[in-house]
Amino acid sequence: MSVGPGASAAVPPVPAVGFAGLGGVARRDITPPVGIFSRCWGAAKHECAEGVHRPLSLTALALRQEGPGVAAPLVMVSVDGAWWQGGEGAAMHARLSAAVGLPPENLWIGLTHTHAAVPLVKEEDGGPGAALLQAYLGELEASAEAAIREALRTLAPVTVDFEAGLCQLAVNRDLRLPDGTGWVVGLNPCAPADATLVVGRVLGADGRSLATLVNYACHPTTLAWENRLLSPDFCGSLRETVERATGGAPCLFLQGASGDLSPAFQYTDDVTVADRHGRRLGHAALAVLEGMPPRPADLIYVGSLASGADLALWRERPARLPGRLRSGCLKLDLALRPDFPSLAEALQGIAAAATAAERERWRRKVRLRAAIGEGDTWPLPVWWWETGGALWVATPTEAYSAWQVALRAAFPERRVVVMNLVNGSTGYLPPVSLYDAEGVYAAWQTPFGRGGLERLIDAGIAGLRAATGNDRPAS
Repeated sequence: MSVGPGASAAVPPVPAVGFAGLGGVARRDITPPVGIFSRCWGAAKHECAEGVHRPLSLTALALRQEGPGVAAPLVMVSVDGAWWQGGEGAAMHARLSAAVGLPPENLWIGLTHTHAAVPLVKEEDGGPGAALLQAYLGELEASAEAAIREALRTLAPVTVDFEAGLCQLAVNRDLRLPDGTGWVVGLNPCAPADATLVVGRVLGADGRSLATLVNYACHPTTLAWENRLLSPDFCGSLRETVERATGGAPCLFLQGASGDLSPAFQYTDDVTVADRHGRRLGHAALAVLEGMPPRPADLIYVGSLASGADLALWRERPARLPGRLRSGCLKLDLALRPDFPSLAEALQGIAAAATAAERERWRRKVRLRAAIGEGDTWPLPVWWWETGGALWVATPTEAYSAWQVALRAAFPERRVVVMNLVNGSTGYLPPVSLYDAEGVYAAWQTPFGRGGLERLIDAGIAGLRAATGNDRPAS
């Protein structure tokens, strides 16, 4: 055999994407007590949880640069929670960042968005299970602070690298009925869905797995109004599947831009369906991990070999991952819908509601108004991190998946982690076309006016390019 010319400048290497520095991880059980107020569905006939399917958890991952005088650490907290309401998410984020001494942009509290947990709202009407809910919010905050402090206390040398794959669990969930009677939220078999899965791997100095990050966009709405059990939905068996294969290293589920995405089969009280969905996603994540070398490695072209064809020879070379961390927050003014009810009008709507479903819809409008205020615009925070070559981007909205598709196209040389429902919950960001389609849930539920998603994509990407020094448009 003869090998042709060595590594050519015309064939650039394929570098590993990640970070080398310090990391720490901590987990807390945050399963609410049975009997807590847990109605997350307007169609539910019950108010309180009657049992537990799987424990709910909170996991904190801390990252810090090595060396003296470095910037403050970054901390990601993944929480099995449904959604924040009434501004409680932003308030808890502010209190926690002050308590642990982190700049607000360095602390992210992300919800998995399970719809079988409890609504995270400070004000309830004093009905069944409401007192337990109020106590739980305080316990949740204390658990988050304890986990953050433990993750920071246990910082040790790590590498964090990322790879991408695919999972077909998520489908488009905006279905226009063929008889023209309107739109419903559920499987649209004719519309495409973003299947992108990004997996992060945190390895200790000895190569042992310390944590796994699974970033995927899909609503955990398997368990619905008939379910009376507290559950992380598919996130629970996802974690179990990944952790069993990685020596028990905690797995953090990072909810992507899933405004328009959900499982095809959902809205059931059969917990085995949720478990099946989680295993499907878990095995997809493990397939990505299986394709990664034991340690972070670059692929280097070393020449060619004449065979039946001229074969390109690539070899793995231990990667020297960058050790820089950066963070920031862009603020984008988004117009609010002129027809979105004021707080007073929403309260009147609750009083006049004839059904539980109507009351639930008005309650959500009340809490959205409490979160965003009564103005005509709202300054949307777009949080961003750089961990070496990876870019993380998050908002408190339920952005449609077009946001993550556009981000990854704009930064093709990076692994891009995209998250919804971080540091608060403020409503959907659907595309402008759905504002003209009468009856689309995400368009009538949201407080944001038409064009909000498009502004996030255009101004958000431009701002991120400028902030990260990558201000050249993608070719």
